[in-house]
Amino acid sequence: MALRVPQSGGPQLFKEGYKNLQGLEEVILRNIQATKEMSEITRTSFGPYGRNKMVVNHLDKLFVTNDAATIIRELEVVHPAAKLLVMASQQQEAEAGDGTNYVIILASELLQRAEPLLRMGLHPSEIARGYELAMDEALAQLDTLAVDEVKAWSEQSELLKAVRTAVASKQYGQEHVLAPLVAEAVQASMPRDAARFSVDNVRVVKIMGGGLAQSRVVHGMVLPQAPETVCHAAQFARVAVFSCPVDMGQTETKGTVLLHNASEMLDYTKGEEAQMEQAVRELHDANVKVVVCGSGVGDLAIHYLNRFDMVVVRCPSKFELRRLCRVVGANPLARFGVPTPEEMGYCDEVRTDEIGGDRVTILRQWSASELASRPSADRPAFADRIQRSPLVTVVLRGATVNALDDAERAVDDGVNVIKSLTKDARLVPGACATEMELSRRVQERAEQTPGINQHAMKAFGQALQIFARTLGDNVGVDSTALVAKLIAAHHASASDGLVGPSIGIDVECENEPRVLDAKEAGILDPLSVKQWAMRYAVQAALTVLQVDQIVMAKTAGGPKLPKQQGNWDDQD
Repeated sequence: MALRVPQSGGPQLFKEGYKNLQGLEEVILRNIQATKEMSEITRTSFGPYGRNKMVVNHLDKLFVTNDAATIIRELEVVHPAAKLLVMASQQQEAEAGDGTNYVIILASELLQRAEPLLRMGLHPSEIARGYELAMDEALAQLDTLAVDEVKAWSEQSELLKAVRTAVASKQYGQEHVLAPLVAEAVQASMPRDAARFSVDNVRVVKIMGGGLAQSRVVHGMVLPQAPETVCHAAQFARVAVFSCPVDMGQTETKGTVLLHNASEMLDYTKGEEAQMEQAVRELHDANVKVVVCGSGVGDLAIHYLNRFDMVVVRCPSKFELRRLCRVVGANPLARFGVPTPEEMGYCDEVRTDEIGGDRVTILRQWSASELASRPSADRPAFADRIQRSPLVTVVLRGATVNALDDAERAVDDGVNVIKSLTKDARLVPGACATEMELSRRVQERAEQTPGINQHAMKAFGQALQIFARTLGDNVGVDSTALVAKLIAAHHASASDGLVGPSIGIDVECENEPRVLDAKEAGILDPLSVKQWAMRYAVQAALTVLQVDQIVMAKTAGGPKLPKQQGNWDDQD
C-alpha cells in the first residue's frame, strides 16, 4: 500500500473552518470504527435474551427497551457514516416492520470484515464487487431455504406460525400470551383479499394495572375515557364527528359590556343559551345520538346534550379521530352544526365498559352473525352501505408504563410481520439456522469463484456468522463453541441426528451451547424480512465503503450563548 505523503500548503479552496478528510486512515477506517461503535450499542439487544437499554432523549423522556428501532430513533447520531446505517434501518422498519437490528449488525460486520482486506491492499471497488456477487448468491439461495408458508389467513394456527417468533424476540416468555392476541386481532380485521390488509386496523390501548395475562382483544374501537355526558350507551346510532370544540364560538377581539341594571345582567347569557339549545336540538332532530369531538366540550353544551339524551365522547388525538371516522364512515366537521347525511356516520353499538379501575368507551359494528341473531327494526337500511373499517383493539394491561410500551412494540412487530407475509407468505427457519446455512453456501461459492472477488465473498460468508455469535453472547454461553457446533451440523452429510439446513440455536441451554431443529420447534421467520434486511445492510455497507473523502462545512450560527444563572432576584 502506498504511503500518503502530506502535501505542502497550496491554494485555499474553502472558507476558514472547513474540514477536509481523505485517505484510507482518515476516512474509511474511521467510518468503519464509527459503524462498529454504533452496532455495539444495539448488538446486545438482539434476540430473545437481548438486554434493555435505558435511553433519555433530548426531552428528558425515559425509554427502557430492547427494541432497536426505538433505541435508534431516540439517539441523536451525528457521525455521517453511522447516520447511513440509521437511515438503512429506518427504511427496513418502514418496508418490513421488523429486522432493524439485523440491518445494523450485518452492515457493521461487513465493514469490519472489509478492514483487513483494505489493509492487504484491495481496492474498495473490488471489495464492493465481491460483496454484490455474494449478496446475489445469498438471495438466490435464500429462496431455496423456505420450509413453510402461511396458507390460510382465516386460521389462527397458521398466523401463529410467524407471529410467535416475532413476539418472542421482544417479550420472551410472554409469547404464549401476546401471540394469540395478535393472531386473533389480525384474523378479525383481515379482509377477503389479504393483500389489502392494513396495519392501522389493529390498534393498541394501554391501561395501567393488572398483569399482561389480563390483556384481551376488543372488536371495535376503544377510547380510554368515559363519555362526557350522563348517557353512556346507544344502539343503531347516527354519529356526528367534529374536529372543533363543541361550545359557543369566542370572539377574536376583547370587548367591554356595560350592564345598567339587574334585569340586563339576568338576560346577558340567555341569547347564548338559546343559540346552544337550538344547535343541539337540530342535532337531535337529525337523529344524531352520538357526538365525537376532537377538542373540549363546554359546560353549557353538556347541559343541553344531557337534556336530549345524547352520548358525547372526546377523542383528543387527531390520528385516533381519523381512525374513528373510518370505523363509523363519517367525515370530521370543522364547525359545530348539523352534518349532512353524507357527512354523518353510523355505529351499531356504543357502550361504556370497565377494565380494571378505568372506564372506557367502545364503538363497534356488529358482525354478520350478530346481526342474524339479533335483528332489529331500529337499524336503518343505509347502515349496510356505509364503508366501514373492521377495526380491532388490543387492550394491554401492565404494572408500569415501560412494560406496557414494550408489550405494545411486540404487538406492533407481530402485526407488521403479518403485513409482510401478505406480500410473500414463505417462511424460513429461525434461530440463526438460515444465516449459518447461507454462510456455508456463500463460502462454497467463493471457493469456486476465480479472481480477486473470492476474498470479499468469503468475508461476506463469514460475516453472516455474526448473528450466531451475538445470540450466543446474549444467552451467556461460549459463542465460539456454539458457532463450531452449528458449522459442524450444517456441513455434516449424515441423515440422522441434529444436522441439516434447519439447525439453529437453542436459547434454553444453561451451561453449554446446544442446538435444535428450528423447523420442528416452530421457530420460523418471514423470508421477505430477511431479504429486505440483507439488501439494505449491503447497500449501506457499500455506501460507507466507497467514500474516500469527507468535506464538512463550518456549523452555521454564531457563538453559543452563556448559560443563564437564573433570575437576579433569586440571589441572596
